[in-house]
Amino acid sequence: MKSFSIRSLSRANGSWCILPVFLALLAAAADDEPPWRSKQIAEWSGEDANQVLSDSPWAKTFTPILTAPEDSGRRPGGIGRELGGVGRDAVGLALPGIAVRRATGGASQGGESPAGQSTGSSSSEPPKLTLRWESAMPVRTAELKVHDNNAPDVDESHYAIAVYGIPDRMIEGDLQKLGDQLRNEAFLKRDGKKDLKPSSVRVFDMAAGRVVLYSFPMSDEITRADHRVEFTAKIVRLDLDQSFLVDNMVWQGKLAL
Repeated sequence: MKSFSIRSLSRANGSWCILPVFLALLAAAADDEPPWRSKQIAEWSGEDANQVLSDSPWAKTFTPILTAPEDSGRRPGGIGRELGGVGRDAVGLALPGIAVRRATGGASQGGESPAGQSTGSSSSEPPKLTLRWESAMPVRTAELKVHDNNAPDVDESHYAIAVYGIPDRMIEGDLQKLGDQLRNEAFLKRDGKKDLKPSSVRVFDMAAGRVVLYSFPMSDEITRADHRVEFTAKIVRLDLDQSFLVDNMVWQGKLAL
């Protein structure tokens, strides 16, 4: 039986010049691979686990869109938020990678700093959030590795996505009622399929801030054939929209969601 090798490949093309290029591409791909990918979970360092929890196929740290307060940008003539959320008395702030709308003129309104502290004026920047596929086995294991006490319990019959980093002032009041409201404003979107709605949304009051947990029924299975899943949600004034590449969410040969 004829064997295949890099050497025979280069000869078949009539030149050895392909070999250095091929090896360079392999080396570049290896450099892009995060260290935790090549390790067993028991070998993960704290740094490996933190990367899985903040910047991996199962977790994204990003800045959402911050919309104007409900009572801003409105005038008796109907001019206001109907025009893309920016009224006659609002101005769009162009900040790198984010879209922020802030009311101008009139009385100043209280807001939140990125750390969730009151600034005494309108918010100028949205907080940085972490969106984490909480039900995935690599995520649960990484949380144990770093002793993450903020990790909520997950129902094994549901896909669970948690949002971390929400300032306390942005979600006040009855947390159970708020969860019911947020349930109507969240979806998992897949090409060619009906949007998957959460069966429940829970809001937890943690030491590091509020955590919102979205639970989607596994009865509507997500498979590798879906390729990409987009999570969209609205949390009071925060608009969230993040995509996950299903093909990358594989651990030890199995889809880990």
